[in-house]
Amino acid sequence: MIAPFFLLFAIVAFRILSAFSAGSDFSWISNFSPLAAVALCSAVYLPKRFAFFLPLAALWLSDLCINTFHYHQPPFSLAALPAYAALALIAAIGLRLRSHPSTISLLLATIAGSTLFFLFTNSAAWLAEPAYPKSLAGWLQSLTTGLPAYPPTWLFFRNSLLSDSFFTLLFITSLSLCSSKNSRLAPAPSPASR
Repeated sequence: MIAPFFLLFAIVAFRILSAFSAGSDFSWISNFSPLAAVALCSAVYLPKRFAFFLPLAALWLSDLCINTFHYHQPPFSLAALPAYAALALIAAIGLRLRSHPSTISLLLATIAGSTLFFLFTNSAAWLAEPAYPKSLAGWLQSLTTGLPAYPPTWLFFRNSLLSDSFFTLLFITSLSLCSSKNSRLAPAPSPASR
């Protein structure tokens, strides 16, 4: 049962490193995070008690470090609630897939999860940020170009979609390799037990 805690540590470390890489030679990794993929895959494959705990704890721990040490902001704010809600919804989608996961259904759920996360967080930013006009045009701006001083928000969506797909496929491949290795290592039944 150590694997979920190792995964939690790896997610937090990866997210912190990607946040601190902004503006460096590794800025391409910015917003390349495994959180939504882990929310989906942990709900599908890990014991149910980790379905919501793992992604939400990873977000909270990484936000604690990133906000405190990188952005010099309070460790938690109400502005983060849409991200928590989106991850909980993605985990709920994973729980629905638990009885019949397939690569195709997981990839479609990954696309849906990435889209939900983007819509939740950017719609919340549109509502909270005074620089966005409170109109359909302002909402569309929050989903496409964003604010002038920042990279376009569609890049955030692209990176989220790519990272979620990459990490979901990595999770599926790792489980497949582990299960095939374990099946090869399992002893063959003895003739007496047949």
